[in-house]
Amino acid sequence: MTDLTETPASRTDTEVIVSVRNLKKHFPIMGGLFRRQVSAVRAVDGVSFDIHRGETLGLVGESGCGKSTTGRVLLQLDDATSGSVFFEDQDLTTLSTGAMRRVRPRAQMIFQDPHASLNPRMTVASIIGEPLREHTKMGPVERRDRIDELLSIVGLDPSHANRYPHEFSGGQRQRIGIARAIALNPDFIVCDEPIAALDVSIQAQVVNLLEELQESLGLTYLFISHDLSMVRHIADRVAVMYLGHIVELTDVESLYDNPKHPYTEALLSAVPVPDPRAEDIRKRVILEGDLPSPSNPPPGCVFNTRCPIAEQRCSSEVPEWREIRPAHWVACHFAE
Repeated sequence: MTDLTETPASRTDTEVIVSVRNLKKHFPIMGGLFRRQVSAVRAVDGVSFDIHRGETLGLVGESGCGKSTTGRVLLQLDDATSGSVFFEDQDLTTLSTGAMRRVRPRAQMIFQDPHASLNPRMTVASIIGEPLREHTKMGPVERRDRIDELLSIVGLDPSHANRYPHEFSGGQRQRIGIARAIALNPDFIVCDEPIAALDVSIQAQVVNLLEELQESLGLTYLFISHDLSMVRHIADRVAVMYLGHIVELTDVESLYDNPKHPYTEALLSAVPVPDPRAEDIRKRVILEGDLPSPSNPPPGCVFNTRCPIAEQRCSSEVPEWREIRPAHWVACHFAE
């Protein structure tokens, strides 16, 4: 459904740092007496997109649509079933373990749960210093100076470097995770719902920090989230994902002001509006039915079982991934 032959990035002069083509990740389902594969969970089922250097691409969708799996496969934390992930001129899916190790300093990840992603038996200095020990030749003194610098950059007190993760709040732990991610001066960071586990009062602080770091360090982000309000604030372009497929991709203003896919419209209609008058008159799109299983997706358009405008052709014909106007891509028969 999302096998691009031509993508928005190919129409611009901006340098592309990450290029994904027809990426698939299927998790096998084993069964029977001999535990053979009987089916597969199609977590990511043929997605393609580009990320331009210096931008933030938001990846949104409801839980279970394949957002986090996409991020993990991009960094080869999970192997791809098929497809390619080009980081500049290297296809990461074909690299050996040694070659991938040389790429890792330039492509990092910030995880969703700042408690689970930090080793509780390691001090903050050890956590942040680990990538420095693994990938640089820094001596102990130089490494400690770099750790203190990183803590200051993310707004933490360097004198707390010998404390353990449980001694920090959730927001502070996420700042530690961010410090670890930027320790090796990466070019690209996958932010896997970095604010989802945080209090609302802390979320804006962490997002502001990410924006400041992007500006000062020249970072490129894939920002994965289900919070469309926050994505609107931080992203330059947004890709909407449903059941392992990307169904719409465009700049943030076009997506929020004039969405073209019915699923995007449904997502946006669920976002609260602070103005009571606008809330009362705006159009609501209520999806009926349950989300289909990724191990048995429906034929045709994957959204046809819940789509309010679906017709007969939607259940048999896969919609073309097409550019309906400059840099606005959508997979729907009736997007116009």
